[in-house]
Amino acid sequence: MIKRRNTTPVRVGNIQIGGGAPIRVQSMTTTDTNDTAACVAQAKRIISAGGELVRLTTQGRREAENMANISAALKSEGIMTPLVADVHFNANVADVAARCCEKVRINPGNYVDPARTFKKLEYTDEEYAAELQKIEDRLVPFLNICKDHHTAVRIGVNHGSLSDRIMSRYGDTPEGIVESCMEFLRICRREDFNDVVLSIKASNTVVMVRSVRLLVQAMDREDMHYPLHLGVTEAGEGEDGRIKSAVGIGALLTEGLGDTIRVSLSEEPECEIPVAKSLVSFIDECAAMRYEAENSAAAEPSVTTVTAAAVAAGQRAYIANDILYLIYNNENAADLQLKAAMTAGAILIDGKAHELTITCDGVQQTDLADAILQAARVKFTKTEYISCPGCGRTLYDLQGTIARIKAAVKEAAKDNPRFNTLKIGIMGCIVNGPGEMADADFGYVGAGPGKISLYKGKVCVEKAIPEAEAVEKLIQFIMNN
Repeated sequence: MIKRRNTTPVRVGNIQIGGGAPIRVQSMTTTDTNDTAACVAQAKRIISAGGELVRLTTQGRREAENMANISAALKSEGIMTPLVADVHFNANVADVAARCCEKVRINPGNYVDPARTFKKLEYTDEEYAAELQKIEDRLVPFLNICKDHHTAVRIGVNHGSLSDRIMSRYGDTPEGIVESCMEFLRICRREDFNDVVLSIKASNTVVMVRSVRLLVQAMDREDMHYPLHLGVTEAGEGEDGRIKSAVGIGALLTEGLGDTIRVSLSEEPECEIPVAKSLVSFIDECAAMRYEAENSAAAEPSVTTVTAAAVAAGQRAYIANDILYLIYNNENAADLQLKAAMTAGAILIDGKAHELTITCDGVQQTDLADAILQAARVKFTKTEYISCPGCGRTLYDLQGTIARIKAAVKEAAKDNPRFNTLKIGIMGCIVNGPGEMADADFGYVGAGPGKISLYKGKVCVEKAIPEAEAVEKLIQFIMNN
Protein backbone atom coordinates (compact mmCIF):
# COMPACT_ATOMS: atom_id res chain seq x y z
CA MET A 1 0.00 0.00 0.00
CA ILE A 2 1.29 3.44 -0.94
CA LYS A 3 2.60 5.56 1.93
CA ARG A 4 0.85 8.92 2.14
CA ARG A 5 2.60 12.10 3.18
CA ASN A 6 2.21 12.90 6.87
CA THR A 7 0.19 16.07 7.33
CA THR A 8 -1.10 18.18 10.18
CA PRO A 9 -4.71 17.22 10.97
CA VAL A 10 -7.28 19.94 10.28
CA ARG A 11 -10.77 19.82 11.73
CA VAL A 12 -13.50 21.05 9.36
CA GLY A 13 -16.83 20.79 11.08
CA ASN A 14 -17.48 17.14 11.82
CA ILE A 15 -14.66 15.73 9.67
CA GLN A 16 -10.87 15.70 9.74
CA ILE A 17 -8.67 16.43 6.74
CA GLY A 18 -5.10 15.14 6.79
CA GLY A 19 -3.37 13.57 9.76
CA GLY A 20 -4.08 10.06 8.50
CA ALA A 21 -7.78 10.62 7.80
CA PRO A 22 -9.24 9.14 4.60
CA ILE A 23 -8.89 11.24 1.45
CA ARG A 24 -11.99 13.43 1.38
CA VAL A 25 -13.96 14.05 -1.81
CA GLN A 26 -15.90 17.22 -2.47
CA SER A 27 -17.73 19.31 -5.03
CA MET A 28 -19.17 22.79 -5.52
CA THR A 29 -22.69 23.95 -6.19
CA THR A 30 -23.63 25.77 -9.38
CA THR A 31 -26.72 27.43 -7.92
CA ASP A 32 -27.26 31.06 -6.88
CA THR A 33 -26.11 31.21 -3.25
CA ASN A 34 -28.98 33.59 -2.50
CA ASP A 35 -31.43 30.81 -3.43
CA THR A 36 -31.52 28.77 -0.25
CA ALA A 37 -33.85 26.06 -1.52
CA ALA A 38 -31.88 25.48 -4.73
CA CYS A 39 -28.56 25.34 -2.86
CA VAL A 40 -29.91 22.94 -0.27
CA ALA A 41 -31.34 20.65 -2.94
CA GLN A 42 -28.10 20.57 -4.91
CA ALA A 43 -25.98 20.14 -1.79
CA LYS A 44 -28.11 17.14 -0.83
CA ARG A 45 -27.50 15.59 -4.26
CA ILE A 46 -23.75 16.07 -3.84
CA ILE A 47 -23.86 14.57 -0.35
CA SER A 48 -26.04 11.65 -1.45
CA ALA A 49 -23.44 10.86 -4.12
CA GLY A 50 -20.76 10.70 -1.42
CA GLY A 51 -19.48 14.28 -1.20
CA GLU A 52 -17.93 15.04 2.18
CA LEU A 53 -17.66 18.82 1.79
CA VAL A 54 -19.80 21.20 -0.26
CA ARG A 55 -18.43 24.53 -1.50
CA LEU A 56 -20.57 27.50 -2.53
CA THR A 57 -19.54 30.75 -4.15
CA THR A 58 -19.90 33.88 -2.01
CA GLN A 59 -19.22 36.77 -4.33
CA GLY A 60 -20.81 39.33 -2.02
CA ARG A 61 -21.94 39.95 1.52
CA ARG A 62 -25.51 38.82 0.80
CA GLU A 63 -24.33 35.44 -0.43
CA ALA A 64 -22.00 35.03 2.55
CA GLU A 65 -24.77 35.86 5.00
CA ASN A 66 -27.15 33.43 3.30
CA MET A 67 -24.72 30.61 3.94
CA ALA A 68 -26.10 30.65 7.49
CA ASN A 69 -29.59 29.91 6.16
CA ILE A 70 -28.33 27.13 3.89
CA SER A 71 -26.42 25.58 6.77
CA ALA A 72 -29.42 25.80 9.09
CA ALA A 73 -31.70 24.20 6.52
CA LEU A 74 -29.34 21.26 6.05
CA LYS A 75 -28.81 20.80 9.76
CA SER A 76 -32.57 20.83 10.34
CA GLU A 77 -32.62 17.62 8.28
CA GLY A 78 -29.76 16.14 10.27
CA ILE A 79 -27.17 16.83 7.54
CA MET A 80 -23.93 17.97 9.17
CA THR A 81 -21.72 18.00 6.05
CA PRO A 82 -19.29 20.96 6.26
CA LEU A 83 -19.95 23.94 4.01
CA VAL A 84 -17.15 25.92 2.41
CA ALA A 85 -17.48 29.55 1.28
CA ASP A 86 -15.55 30.45 -1.87
CA VAL A 87 -14.29 34.05 -1.77
CA HIS A 88 -12.68 36.15 -4.50
CA PHE A 89 -11.90 39.88 -4.75
CA ASN A 90 -13.48 40.94 -1.45
CA ALA A 91 -11.73 40.17 1.84
CA ASN A 92 -14.67 41.62 3.79
CA VAL A 93 -16.84 38.78 2.47
CA ALA A 94 -14.40 36.27 3.94
CA ASP A 95 -14.88 37.87 7.37
CA VAL A 96 -18.65 37.42 7.09
CA ALA A 97 -18.43 33.85 5.80
CA ALA A 98 -16.05 32.80 8.56
CA ARG A 99 -18.82 33.35 11.09
CA CYS A 100 -21.27 30.91 9.50
CA CYS A 101 -19.28 28.29 7.56
CA GLU A 102 -17.00 25.47 8.57
CA LYS A 103 -14.34 26.54 6.09
CA VAL A 104 -13.52 29.56 3.91
CA ARG A 105 -11.49 29.43 0.72
CA ILE A 106 -9.51 32.57 -0.06
CA ASN A 107 -7.49 33.20 -3.22
CA PRO A 108 -4.10 34.88 -2.62
CA GLY A 109 -4.21 36.27 -6.14
CA ASN A 110 -7.09 38.62 -5.35
CA TYR A 111 -7.59 38.65 -1.57
CA VAL A 112 -5.67 41.92 -1.15
CA ASP A 113 -3.91 42.35 -4.47
CA PRO A 114 -6.18 43.82 -7.17
CA ALA A 115 -7.55 41.62 -9.92
CA ARG A 116 -4.99 40.47 -12.46
CA THR A 117 -4.53 42.82 -15.42
CA PHE A 118 -1.48 41.20 -17.07
CA LYS A 119 0.40 44.47 -16.64
CA LYS A 120 4.15 44.36 -16.04
CA LEU A 121 4.76 46.17 -12.78
CA GLU A 122 8.07 47.01 -11.12
CA TYR A 123 8.64 46.93 -7.37
CA THR A 124 11.66 47.86 -5.29
CA ASP A 125 12.36 45.52 -2.40
CA GLU A 126 10.90 48.11 -0.04
CA GLU A 127 7.73 48.47 -2.11
CA TYR A 128 7.34 44.71 -2.33
CA ALA A 129 7.74 44.39 1.44
CA ALA A 130 5.10 47.08 1.92
CA GLU A 131 2.65 45.07 -0.21
CA LEU A 132 3.31 41.99 1.93
CA GLN A 133 2.59 44.06 5.02
CA LYS A 134 -0.77 45.06 3.52
CA ILE A 135 -1.61 41.38 3.15
CA GLU A 136 -0.67 40.67 6.75
CA ASP A 137 -2.64 43.66 8.06
CA ARG A 138 -5.76 42.39 6.29
CA LEU A 139 -5.30 38.65 6.81
CA VAL A 140 -4.66 38.65 10.56
CA PRO A 141 -8.12 40.01 11.53
CA PHE A 142 -9.71 37.32 9.33
CA LEU A 143 -7.65 34.61 11.01
CA ASN A 144 -8.75 35.89 14.39
CA ILE A 145 -12.40 35.56 13.35
CA CYS A 146 -11.67 32.02 12.18
CA LYS A 147 -10.05 31.20 15.53
CA ASP A 148 -13.07 32.51 17.41
CA HIS A 149 -15.51 30.48 15.29
CA HIS A 150 -13.37 27.35 14.81
CA THR A 151 -13.41 27.93 11.05
CA ALA A 152 -10.83 26.29 8.81
CA VAL A 153 -9.23 28.09 5.86
CA ARG A 154 -8.23 26.93 2.41
CA ILE A 155 -5.49 28.97 0.82
CA GLY A 156 -6.41 28.24 -2.78
CA VAL A 157 -4.02 29.46 -5.46
CA ASN A 158 -5.18 29.35 -9.07
CA HIS A 159 -2.69 29.59 -11.90
CA GLY A 160 -5.22 31.74 -13.73
CA SER A 161 -5.47 34.40 -11.04
CA LEU A 162 -1.91 35.06 -9.92
CA SER A 163 -1.54 38.74 -9.05
CA ASP A 164 0.37 41.16 -11.22
CA ARG A 165 2.67 41.64 -8.21
CA ILE A 166 3.64 37.96 -8.10
CA MET A 167 3.95 37.89 -11.88
CA SER A 168 6.28 40.91 -11.79
CA ARG A 169 8.82 39.13 -9.61
CA TYR A 170 8.41 35.44 -10.47
CA GLY A 171 6.75 35.40 -13.86
CA ASP A 172 4.10 32.90 -14.88
CA THR A 173 5.96 30.02 -13.24
CA PRO A 174 5.39 27.21 -10.72
CA GLU A 175 7.80 29.08 -8.44
CA GLY A 176 5.50 32.12 -8.54
CA ILE A 177 2.45 29.98 -7.85
CA VAL A 178 4.16 28.46 -4.81
CA GLU A 179 5.35 31.79 -3.45
CA SER A 180 1.81 33.17 -3.74
CA CYS A 181 0.71 30.39 -1.40
CA MET A 182 3.69 30.58 0.95
CA GLU A 183 3.23 34.33 1.55
CA PHE A 184 -0.13 33.60 3.16
CA LEU A 185 1.00 30.42 4.85
CA ARG A 186 3.88 32.15 6.63
CA ILE A 187 1.44 34.65 8.12
CA CYS A 188 -0.76 31.79 9.34
CA ARG A 189 2.27 30.19 10.98
CA ARG A 190 3.30 33.44 12.70
CA GLU A 191 -0.24 33.83 14.02
CA ASP A 192 -0.29 30.22 15.25
CA PHE A 193 -3.26 29.47 13.01
CA ASN A 194 -2.94 25.90 11.77
CA ASP A 195 -6.42 24.93 10.57
CA VAL A 196 -5.22 25.41 7.00
CA VAL A 197 -5.63 23.34 3.83
CA LEU A 198 -3.69 24.28 0.70
CA SER A 199 -4.49 23.97 -2.96
CA ILE A 200 -2.69 24.84 -6.16
CA LYS A 201 -4.75 24.39 -9.29
CA ALA A 202 -4.23 24.90 -13.00
CA SER A 203 -5.90 23.75 -16.17
CA ASN A 204 -2.47 22.71 -17.41
CA THR A 205 -1.67 19.38 -15.73
CA VAL A 206 2.08 19.88 -16.05
CA VAL A 207 1.92 23.22 -14.23
CA MET A 208 -0.41 21.79 -11.59
CA VAL A 209 1.75 18.74 -10.81
CA ARG A 210 5.07 20.58 -10.77
CA SER A 211 3.66 23.39 -8.63
CA VAL A 212 2.24 21.05 -5.99
CA ARG A 213 5.52 19.17 -5.79
CA LEU A 214 7.40 22.46 -5.35
CA LEU A 215 4.93 23.53 -2.66
CA VAL A 216 5.60 20.35 -0.70
CA GLN A 217 9.34 20.95 -0.98
CA ALA A 218 8.92 24.56 0.16
CA MET A 219 6.83 23.48 3.15
CA ASP A 220 9.35 20.80 4.09
CA ARG A 221 12.16 23.37 4.10
CA GLU A 222 10.16 25.51 6.53
CA ASP A 223 8.93 22.55 8.61
CA MET A 224 5.31 22.90 7.51
CA HIS A 225 3.08 19.91 6.82
CA TYR A 226 -0.38 21.21 5.97
CA PRO A 227 -2.94 19.05 4.12
CA LEU A 228 -3.30 19.36 0.37
CA HIS A 229 -6.45 19.70 -1.71
CA LEU A 230 -5.92 18.50 -5.29
CA GLY A 231 -7.70 19.37 -8.49
CA VAL A 232 -7.24 20.23 -12.16
CA THR A 233 -9.28 23.34 -12.71
CA GLU A 234 -11.30 23.92 -15.88
CA ALA A 235 -10.82 20.25 -16.83
CA GLY A 236 -13.87 20.21 -19.11
CA GLU A 237 -16.56 17.55 -19.38
CA GLY A 238 -17.15 14.01 -20.54
CA GLU A 239 -14.29 11.67 -21.26
CA ASP A 240 -11.73 14.46 -21.74
CA GLY A 241 -12.54 16.09 -18.41
CA ARG A 242 -12.22 12.79 -16.57
CA ILE A 243 -8.95 11.86 -18.25
CA LYS A 244 -7.40 15.28 -17.68
CA SER A 245 -8.38 15.19 -14.00
CA ALA A 246 -7.03 11.66 -13.60
CA VAL A 247 -3.70 12.61 -15.20
CA GLY A 248 -3.10 15.57 -12.86
CA ILE A 249 -4.70 14.38 -9.64
CA GLY A 250 -3.57 10.79 -10.19
CA ALA A 251 0.07 11.75 -10.74
CA LEU A 252 0.15 13.22 -7.23
CA LEU A 253 -2.04 10.63 -5.51
CA THR A 254 0.32 7.89 -6.70
CA GLU A 255 3.15 9.79 -4.97
CA GLY A 256 1.32 9.82 -1.64
CA LEU A 257 0.25 13.47 -1.96
CA GLY A 258 -3.29 14.71 -1.43
CA ASP A 259 -5.71 14.74 1.49
CA THR A 260 -8.86 15.92 -0.26
CA ILE A 261 -9.76 16.14 -3.95
CA ARG A 262 -12.25 17.65 -6.31
CA VAL A 263 -12.76 16.58 -9.91
CA SER A 264 -13.92 19.77 -11.68
CA LEU A 265 -16.26 18.83 -14.51
CA SER A 266 -18.53 21.02 -16.63
CA GLU A 267 -21.46 18.84 -15.59
CA GLU A 268 -23.87 18.60 -12.68
CA PRO A 269 -21.72 18.68 -9.53
CA GLU A 270 -22.96 15.34 -8.20
CA CYS A 271 -21.41 13.74 -11.32
CA GLU A 272 -17.97 14.68 -10.00
CA ILE A 273 -18.20 12.57 -6.87
CA PRO A 274 -18.15 9.03 -8.36
CA VAL A 275 -15.11 9.97 -10.45
CA ALA A 276 -13.28 11.34 -7.40
CA LYS A 277 -14.13 8.25 -5.37
CA SER A 278 -12.84 6.02 -8.18
CA LEU A 279 -9.53 7.88 -8.27
CA VAL A 280 -9.10 7.31 -4.56
CA SER A 281 -9.97 3.63 -4.85
CA PHE A 282 -7.45 3.12 -7.68
CA ILE A 283 -4.41 4.72 -5.96
CA ASP A 284 -2.56 1.57 -4.90
CA GLU A 285 -3.10 -0.31 -8.14
CA CYS A 286 -2.01 2.64 -10.29
CA ALA A 287 0.98 3.40 -8.06
CA ALA A 288 2.10 -0.22 -8.41
CA MET A 289 1.80 -0.10 -12.20
CA ARG A 290 3.65 3.21 -12.31
CA TYR A 291 6.47 1.75 -10.21
CA GLU A 292 6.59 -1.33 -12.42
CA ALA A 293 6.86 0.78 -15.56
CA GLU A 294 9.54 3.07 -14.17
CA ASN A 295 11.65 0.17 -12.99
CA SER A 296 11.48 -2.15 -15.99
CA ALA A 297 12.54 -2.11 -19.62
CA ALA A 298 11.75 -4.25 -22.62
CA ALA A 299 14.32 -5.33 -25.16
CA GLU A 300 12.09 -5.21 -28.22
CA PRO A 301 10.47 -2.10 -29.78
CA SER A 302 7.58 -3.84 -31.46
CA VAL A 303 4.20 -3.20 -29.83
CA THR A 304 3.10 -6.78 -30.40
CA THR A 305 6.37 -8.28 -29.21
CA VAL A 306 6.65 -6.11 -26.13
CA THR A 307 3.04 -6.68 -25.13
CA ALA A 308 3.35 -10.42 -25.62
CA ALA A 309 6.57 -10.48 -23.61
CA ALA A 310 4.94 -8.50 -20.82
CA VAL A 311 1.94 -10.80 -20.66
CA ALA A 312 4.19 -13.86 -20.65
CA ALA A 313 6.23 -12.38 -17.81
CA GLY A 314 3.14 -11.38 -15.86
CA GLN A 315 4.01 -7.70 -16.21
CA ARG A 316 1.46 -4.94 -16.73
CA ALA A 317 3.64 -1.92 -17.47
CA TYR A 318 6.87 -1.22 -19.33
CA ILE A 319 8.88 1.66 -20.69
CA ALA A 320 10.81 0.79 -23.84
CA ASN A 321 12.28 3.02 -26.53
CA ASP A 322 10.52 6.09 -25.11
CA ILE A 323 7.15 4.30 -25.18
CA LEU A 324 5.07 3.53 -22.10
CA TYR A 325 3.15 0.28 -22.46
CA LEU A 326 0.14 -0.38 -20.22
CA ILE A 327 -1.61 -3.75 -20.35
CA TYR A 328 -5.06 -4.44 -18.89
CA ASN A 329 -7.58 -7.25 -18.85
CA ASN A 330 -11.28 -7.28 -18.00
CA GLU A 331 -11.62 -3.52 -17.44
CA ASN A 332 -14.76 -1.55 -18.26
CA ALA A 333 -14.25 1.59 -20.32
CA ALA A 334 -14.81 4.08 -17.47
CA ASP A 335 -12.35 2.40 -15.11
CA LEU A 336 -9.80 1.88 -17.88
CA GLN A 337 -9.80 5.60 -18.68
CA LEU A 338 -9.07 6.58 -15.10
CA LYS A 339 -6.57 3.84 -14.31
CA ALA A 340 -4.53 4.38 -17.46
CA ALA A 341 -4.53 8.17 -17.00
CA MET A 342 -3.52 7.90 -13.33
CA THR A 343 -0.72 5.46 -14.09
CA ALA A 344 0.64 7.34 -17.09
CA GLY A 345 0.27 10.88 -15.72
CA ALA A 346 3.53 11.40 -13.87
CA ILE A 347 5.56 9.27 -16.30
CA LEU A 348 4.50 11.46 -19.23
CA ILE A 349 4.68 14.75 -17.33
CA ASP A 350 8.21 13.92 -16.16
CA GLY A 351 9.32 13.03 -19.69
CA LYS A 352 10.17 9.42 -18.90
CA ALA A 353 8.22 8.43 -22.02
CA HIS A 354 6.76 10.42 -24.90
CA GLU A 355 4.54 7.81 -26.49
CA LEU A 356 1.83 5.62 -25.00
CA THR A 357 0.42 2.26 -25.99
CA ILE A 358 -2.53 0.81 -24.07
CA THR A 359 -3.99 -2.62 -24.64
CA CYS A 360 -7.04 -4.12 -22.95
CA ASP A 361 -7.95 -7.74 -23.54
CA GLY A 362 -5.46 -7.71 -26.40
CA VAL A 363 -7.07 -4.74 -28.16
CA GLN A 364 -5.04 -1.57 -28.65
CA GLN A 365 -6.76 1.54 -27.21
CA THR A 366 -5.44 4.21 -29.57
CA ASP A 367 -8.04 6.92 -28.89
CA LEU A 368 -7.57 6.61 -25.13
CA ALA A 369 -3.80 6.79 -25.47
CA ASP A 370 -4.08 9.93 -27.62
CA ALA A 371 -6.43 11.55 -25.09
CA ILE A 372 -4.01 10.85 -22.22
CA LEU A 373 -1.04 12.16 -24.21
CA GLN A 374 -2.99 15.36 -24.86
CA ALA A 375 -4.03 15.71 -21.22
CA ALA A 376 -0.36 15.39 -20.22
CA ARG A 377 0.58 18.08 -22.79
CA VAL A 378 2.75 15.68 -24.80
CA LYS A 379 0.93 15.43 -28.15
CA PHE A 380 -2.16 17.25 -29.45
CA THR A 381 -4.51 15.49 -31.85
CA LYS A 382 -7.84 17.32 -31.45
CA THR A 383 -9.46 20.54 -30.29
CA GLU A 384 -8.93 21.09 -26.58
CA TYR A 385 -11.63 22.71 -24.47
CA ILE A 386 -10.66 24.46 -21.26
CA SER A 387 -14.04 24.81 -19.58
CA CYS A 388 -14.95 25.56 -15.99
CA PRO A 389 -17.47 23.54 -13.96
CA GLY A 390 -19.61 26.60 -13.29
CA CYS A 391 -20.74 28.00 -9.96
CA GLY A 392 -23.14 30.62 -8.62
CA ARG A 393 -21.17 33.29 -10.49
CA THR A 394 -22.00 31.76 -13.88
CA LEU A 395 -24.68 33.83 -15.56
CA TYR A 396 -25.37 31.77 -18.68
CA ASP A 397 -26.21 28.17 -19.56
CA LEU A 398 -22.71 26.74 -19.34
CA GLN A 399 -23.43 23.11 -20.22
CA GLY A 400 -25.68 24.01 -23.13
CA THR A 401 -23.15 26.53 -24.41
CA ILE A 402 -20.30 24.02 -24.29
CA ALA A 403 -22.41 21.62 -26.37
CA ARG A 404 -23.22 24.38 -28.90
CA ILE A 405 -19.61 25.48 -29.21
CA LYS A 406 -18.40 21.90 -29.67
CA ALA A 407 -21.01 21.28 -32.36
CA ALA A 408 -20.14 24.53 -34.14
CA VAL A 409 -16.42 23.77 -34.02
CA LYS A 410 -16.99 20.25 -35.34
CA GLU A 411 -18.95 21.67 -38.27
CA ALA A 412 -16.42 24.41 -38.98
CA ALA A 413 -13.54 21.91 -38.86
CA LYS A 414 -14.96 20.06 -41.88
CA ASP A 415 -13.77 22.90 -44.12
CA ASN A 416 -11.08 24.30 -41.84
CA PRO A 417 -8.86 21.65 -40.19
CA ARG A 418 -7.12 24.38 -38.21
CA PHE A 419 -9.96 24.12 -35.68
CA ASN A 420 -8.65 20.67 -34.73
CA THR A 421 -5.40 22.21 -33.47
CA LEU A 422 -6.91 24.91 -31.25
CA LYS A 423 -7.38 25.34 -27.53
CA ILE A 424 -10.69 27.06 -26.74
CA GLY A 425 -11.55 28.38 -23.28
CA ILE A 426 -15.17 28.47 -22.10
CA MET A 427 -15.49 30.28 -18.78
CA GLY A 428 -18.48 31.19 -16.67
CA CYS A 429 -16.97 34.40 -15.26
CA ILE A 430 -13.79 36.45 -15.00
CA VAL A 431 -12.43 34.97 -11.73
CA ASN A 432 -10.08 32.64 -13.57
CA GLY A 433 -11.27 33.25 -17.12
CA PRO A 434 -8.55 35.37 -18.75
CA GLY A 435 -5.82 33.78 -16.62
CA GLU A 436 -6.58 30.11 -17.16
CA MET A 437 -7.24 30.95 -20.80
CA ALA A 438 -3.73 32.33 -21.15
CA ASP A 439 -2.94 28.85 -22.45
CA ALA A 440 -5.90 28.95 -24.86
CA ASP A 441 -5.96 30.39 -28.35
CA PHE A 442 -9.48 31.80 -28.04
CA GLY A 443 -11.90 32.31 -25.17
CA TYR A 444 -15.59 32.70 -24.42
CA VAL A 445 -16.17 34.33 -21.01
CA GLY A 446 -19.30 35.32 -19.11
CA ALA A 447 -19.31 39.09 -18.64
CA GLY A 448 -22.71 39.61 -16.99
CA PRO A 449 -26.29 38.35 -17.18
CA GLY A 450 -26.69 37.08 -20.74
CA LYS A 451 -23.53 38.87 -21.90
CA ILE A 452 -20.33 37.32 -23.25
CA SER A 453 -16.85 38.62 -23.94
CA LEU A 454 -14.53 37.06 -26.52
CA TYR A 455 -10.79 36.73 -26.10
CA LYS A 456 -7.80 36.03 -28.26
CA GLY A 457 -5.23 34.67 -25.87
CA LYS A 458 -5.24 37.02 -22.89
CA VAL A 459 -6.69 39.98 -24.82
CA CYS A 460 -10.39 40.81 -24.75
CA VAL A 461 -11.38 41.57 -28.34
CA GLU A 462 -15.12 42.12 -27.98
CA LYS A 463 -17.21 42.82 -24.88
CA ALA A 464 -20.81 42.34 -23.78
CA ILE A 465 -22.05 40.33 -26.76
CA PRO A 466 -25.62 39.07 -26.32
CA GLU A 467 -25.48 35.39 -25.45
CA ALA A 468 -27.74 34.47 -28.39
CA GLU A 469 -25.13 35.79 -30.84
CA ALA A 470 -21.93 34.85 -29.03
CA VAL A 471 -21.27 31.31 -30.31
CA GLU A 472 -21.62 32.36 -33.94
CA LYS A 473 -19.40 35.38 -33.33
CA LEU A 474 -16.78 33.16 -31.68
CA ILE A 475 -16.63 30.85 -34.70
CA GLN A 476 -16.46 33.78 -37.11
CA PHE A 477 -13.74 35.44 -35.10
CA ILE A 478 -11.66 32.24 -35.08
CA MET A 479 -12.10 31.85 -38.85
CA ASN A 480 -10.99 35.45 -39.43
CA ASN A 481 -7.96 35.23 -37.17
